[in-house]
Amino acid sequence: MKHFSLPKDGGLIEKGLPKDILHSKERIYTEILETPYVASQMVADEVIAAIKAFKPTKDKPLFKLGLTTGNSPLPLYNDLQRACANGEVSFANVEVFSVDEYYPVAPNAMQSRNHRLRSELLDHIDVKKENIHIPDGTVPEEKISDYCAKFDKAARELDLLVIGVGEQGQVGFNESWTDRGSRTRVVLLPYQSRKRQASNFNGDIQHTPSQAITMGISTMMSASKVILMAWGEDKAAMVQKIVEKKIDPDYPASFFQMHENVKLYVDENSGANLIRMVAPWCIGPCEWTPKFIRKAVIWLCDKLQKPILKLSYQDYLQNSLGELVEKFGPYDQINIKVFNDLQHTISGWPGGKPNADDSTRPVASKPFPKTVLIFSPHPDDDVISMGGTFIRLAHQGHNVHVAYETSGNVAVHDDVVVQHMDAARELGFGDRVDEVLKLVASKVPGEPEPRALLDIKAAIRRSEAKGAVHSFGLDYSHAHFLNLPFYESGGIKKLPRSQADVDIIKALLNELKPDMVFMAGDLADPHGTHRVCTECALEALDQLREEKVGWIAGTHVWLYRGAWMEWELGRVDMAVPLSPDEVVEKRHSIYHHLSQKDIVPFPGDDPREFWQRAEERTEGTAKHYDALGMAEYQAIEVFLKLW
Repeated sequence: MKHFSLPKDGGLIEKGLPKDILHSKERIYTEILETPYVASQMVADEVIAAIKAFKPTKDKPLFKLGLTTGNSPLPLYNDLQRACANGEVSFANVEVFSVDEYYPVAPNAMQSRNHRLRSELLDHIDVKKENIHIPDGTVPEEKISDYCAKFDKAARELDLLVIGVGEQGQVGFNESWTDRGSRTRVVLLPYQSRKRQASNFNGDIQHTPSQAITMGISTMMSASKVILMAWGEDKAAMVQKIVEKKIDPDYPASFFQMHENVKLYVDENSGANLIRMVAPWCIGPCEWTPKFIRKAVIWLCDKLQKPILKLSYQDYLQNSLGELVEKFGPYDQINIKVFNDLQHTISGWPGGKPNADDSTRPVASKPFPKTVLIFSPHPDDDVISMGGTFIRLAHQGHNVHVAYETSGNVAVHDDVVVQHMDAARELGFGDRVDEVLKLVASKVPGEPEPRALLDIKAAIRRSEAKGAVHSFGLDYSHAHFLNLPFYESGGIKKLPRSQADVDIIKALLNELKPDMVFMAGDLADPHGTHRVCTECALEALDQLREEKVGWIAGTHVWLYRGAWMEWELGRVDMAVPLSPDEVVEKRHSIYHHLSQKDIVPFPGDDPREFWQRAEERTEGTAKHYDALGMAEYQAIEVFLKLW
């Protein structure tokens, strides 16, 4: 199936640009590819080439390959499996070293690095069992130091180390302030690390190990060649720090700046903060499209803290934008064009204003009313991410529907279930509390939850979602619960998306025949729920277009962002301003998701509730528009038009 990436609109002209210039701002040589899947194929090609080029000797009969687990290498492992199955490479003379393991942990535990590396790669290639070396999480405490020293000696001078980098620059379990000379050892996992690792244990930090075995930085640095990988916009800040800033022990991957043969592969989202992406005009010649010009002008405004119409000729020249002025000047005309372009993104009529001149509006006035379908990955993303626009579309008379793509059942705490059941008992509608308590008690840490318990949690999420949209007048019948199969694994790790997911979405699209479709544009973890849901929906639309169904020619797709991040204004196609009252109405709709309020199961390092994140994000967007010289609004929700 296809993988989603944002459309390109202008940018650095890399063809013909010397590599020394292209990578001139990088302390670690970095390849930026369109998607994790394209990048992973390039990494796979490098791994295969290195294995094939290896010449065994009497003293060194095996190629030593270091690998890791996690989400980053999954696309790579799929590529290596296919290559091995197709006879493109053999691992018969490869010795594999895994960089880390939880401690203590049984090798057959589902969450163990041992189990994951075997199930995700080693069991599917022709590597010999005696050539697999994974840290043993069962070694007794009194012997672990000697064991680590022995493992470290064997793991030194790898021919190739391929490793993903964590959000804080972790490599293996080398956390912040790891020493440059560290070797294979047992480490204590700090709270924040355990919090991240809890996703492998159904979000239960109490059953997440507090220790781990990991190769040290010194061990890793002894490898002849190192390939680092990082995917998704949630790693963009980290990538910028380890690539363009000085070595910082707070970001252990930055130590690889000292390695003589290292390369970092990133996708466009994790590389989004690099100078090549943020300000490519500082690197070399660019393709100047209208949106790319807007991006450059907004960057200049932000850098100089000036509104658009106050930018001067010298401002452009002194900040590497002479090419822009030379090709499209004079500078004041650029200012006016960008000002008007950005102003025309603002619309209080997200479904189009009836009987109005729509020549400069983001949405056509006809047809009116429109049939609008909002895809929501979880049962609350709709109101969190675009609640104000949702409310306005409904109030302005459009035929609005919302499709909740997944049940969201794993994000409900057990005590919420018990409280709901107790409320039913208090109301005299039955007493199944004891039955539910037995279900809760039957859970096995780290294992998928009982299906009956997940069904109760899904029902709670459905009732909350219906209450949220009903609060601003949407009929219950306009809320569709798709329960896409990929999500229903019973745990945090999901199943692969398939045609079964796509067919469910296609059926709803054919039923509603929407004029406008809104969906999540979040591009973090390539295996995350938001991205998978969006790729399912786009696959459904692509298939319908290939089938040439009549209604789809008039359908337009708009992308919103989640509670954490927002579209950069250079990309925005529509900005919907919200009044103070609409902000409150949106907040009240979010409040209906009581199981997600106060205690957020997987909030990362951000302690704010979803409604707080959403409000601060949209108010920040309004302030940004204001700083650029636009009208001042309470809040603004912004969207990118995909087609």
